Amino acid sequence: MTFSRRKKKRGARGHGRRLSAALLVVIVAGLACAYLVLWAPNTFVGDRIITVSKGDTFRQIEDTLIVSGVVRSRFLFNVAARVLGSTRKMQIGRYRFRPGMSNSDILDDLENGTSVELVYLTVTEGYKTRQIPSLLGRTLGLDTTAVSSLVTDTSFIRTFGIDAPSLEGYLMPGIYSFYWQESDSIVLSSMAGAFLNFFDDSLRRVAADRGMSVHEVLTLASIIEAETSVDSERARISGVYFNRLRKRMRLQADPTIQYILEDGPRRISYADLNRTSPYNTYRNSGLPPGPINNPGRASIIAALNPEKHGFYFFVASGGGGHTFSRTYAEHLREVRSYRKKREAAAKEGG
Repeated sequence: MTFSRRKKKRGARGHGRRLSAALLVVIVAGLACAYLVLWAPNTFVGDRIITVSKGDTFRQIEDTLIVSGVVRSRFLFNVAARVLGSTRKMQIGRYRFRPGMSNSDILDDLENGTSVELVYLTVTEGYKTRQIPSLLGRTLGLDTTAVSSLVTDTSFIRTFGIDAPSLEGYLMPGIYSFYWQESDSIVLSSMAGAFLNFFDDSLRRVAADRGMSVHEVLTLASIIEAETSVDSERARISGVYFNRLRKRMRLQADPTIQYILEDGPRRISYADLNRTSPYNTYRNSGLPPGPINNPGRASIIAALNPEKHGFYFFVASGGGGHTFSRTYAEHLREVRSYRKKREAAAKEGG
């Protein structure tokens, strides 16, 4: 009897050991699977930038991660997303993923926007407002149609205290930072706000002393901006236009013609000079009805502080700057000189 009971005990202990070993195998296998699915590092070289936009589905985001090499296995990543319940919770933004991030890390990042980065937007001096929608579309992923509508929305424009048909001239050039697909109203408000901060009470007093409205200052500044990129010339060119305005001479500013060309910028023809448009300063006296681009700070300051001199004409020198003349006869000589230089350069270029 004793022997039999001892045998049964040994049999029970052996069965228990087998169950424990099997359970251990299951646990180890489960942990291994969990590691592969959730915590194993995804290896790739260098940081990868991924954008998640409004309306993107989980499948689209997954495709982008696979194509860019951030995720090594679609199957494992999909399982991880379902285990963590992350297939419907994605934040829009521009993400920076670094080598070694696990599926769990990536999904947590996408759910909470942990590594979402700012996008830098550069608006150069002289940029036309009609170019702004495509710039914001390329750089920030904004709807170009919506932006085009907003820059001419007079209700929106009036919120800045601006009385103008569009934001042409009022979007301050500079470098800005926004999140991917930031609200178009926030982006435009930041640019218009930068102008309003710059054009403070002291500059408004200077404009008033010259008998100019802010809109007129920006209109002249935009022409100066389009005429030259040489800082030392801006005030001189401003002086030329002030001299012409005082003499009631037409400005005859080529940039205003470029502004009305549908296929510009290009070389201006004599036919272009006869186009009917309020912006044609060859046919109309005084300033055009509004800015022709968004001028930078230097051109705005030049419009407020023209150089005092006796010049009424200027033409490109062929070396990046301009040659200034007091009389029309002098100007014609300089024009002929410039054309000869241009022809000679064309021959040398083949």
